[in-house]
Amino acid sequence: MTYSELVLLQKYLSQYTTIQKAKRIGENTILLRFDRDYEFGFMMTRGESTVYRSTQKPFLQNYNAPFDNALESLITHSKIRSIEIVANDRVLRFNLESKSSYKSKEIKLQFEFTGRHTNVILLDENEQIIEALRHIDASKSFRVVRPGVALLPLKQREQKETQSDQDIEKIVDQNYRDLTQKKIDATKQNLTAEIERKLKKVLKRLDALPNKEKLKEEIEKYTLYGGITLANLHAIQPFDKVLKTLDYEGNEITIELPSDTPKNRIPDHFYLLAKKRKNRAKHIYLERENLESKIDFLNRLKTMIATASDMQELSTFIPHKTAQKKEKNRNEDGEVFWVQGYKIIVGKNQNENKKLLALAKANDIWMHIQGIPSAHVIIKTDKQSIPNEVLMRSARLCVDFSTKNAGEYTVDYTKRKFVKPQEGSNVFYTNYESIRVTKEGIEIRS
Repeated sequence: MTYSELVLLQKYLSQYTTIQKAKRIGENTILLRFDRDYEFGFMMTRGESTVYRSTQKPFLQNYNAPFDNALESLITHSKIRSIEIVANDRVLRFNLESKSSYKSKEIKLQFEFTGRHTNVILLDENEQIIEALRHIDASKSFRVVRPGVALLPLKQREQKETQSDQDIEKIVDQNYRDLTQKKIDATKQNLTAEIERKLKKVLKRLDALPNKEKLKEEIEKYTLYGGITLANLHAIQPFDKVLKTLDYEGNEITIELPSDTPKNRIPDHFYLLAKKRKNRAKHIYLERENLESKIDFLNRLKTMIATASDMQELSTFIPHKTAQKKEKNRNEDGEVFWVQGYKIIVGKNQNENKKLLALAKANDIWMHIQGIPSAHVIIKTDKQSIPNEVLMRSARLCVDFSTKNAGEYTVDYTKRKFVKPQEGSNVFYTNYESIRVTKEGIEIRS
């Protein structure tokens, strides 16, 4: 905040008589509510401090440090006596009458927008520090900031006349839009980087898959080695590393022998290698399909993140804290998302769709696009009713992960107990309701 903006803010906030709520809502952000309409966020990040205004929102995180306890107990429901600019500097002070106990007492709430020493300080009537967002010792500044210490006054500054034609409401509202967009951009960047990391790993695994021709050659080679070593066991001596002999067509052949394998088990060693290659060749297409479905899924997820318009949408793709602690946000039976605390699982392919049905509980919600093949979505209910917003967001996930085509889609949903698996991944379901979802055409430019 510039000095001129702070002066305008001081005059604007002087219309209020009470601080209804004071709470820390971020590492460096203090929120004040003066009425039921708006809330003011004082973002006290060193070198990037600012004040914004927004409509009131639920608190998503609690802080319980001594500063937070003092802030809420002393400032919430306090009466505003006056608001002033201290020492002609970028320091905004609320002089308050606290109602936190049977006896009223004078409290000062001081926001210091002073570069690297930006801080929020709670003072008593004698300028003694009660608590502070940041404690500062003598090695870092001449003004020590610690509980029980008298706060030294700031040196008076000379300021140029402030501009009076600025609209402080427009300034703090624009600050909120700027901060929100900055947070959206940073979140998108972090989430996209994580997806790119996963894509790189999956693509590497896909590239490493052997092709059928190579597997066929290895099957023939190890089968041949097994037959030749079996026919020449008598010629193999202990500690031999290679067998030099003739193949079935009379051509010289050199076979590297496995170490630490008994002589009579050498043919079995090669036959086992051939068998493994046969099994791999038989199921290689399943591995390839699985990896390709993961790549498609991650690319869709990347597109959804890129086109998200607000933090509410993006919050769906942010790993849940519980999942982070367990280092697991995905599992082999589907991709996990969280919407308002509800666990949403999306099947990435037919195999996962079938597994989701098998693992879902009777009262979990199942979703599917009406009339076309689509991802299956399971909402874990724990026998609770599901808010409409969670249903709508889950239906959107169902559509976005099922089709790339724009259009109108109907998503049916019902309890898992009303879904009967049929042949393959087909199902028959009853007692369902429907949600209409519009998927817009998009164009992503890198």
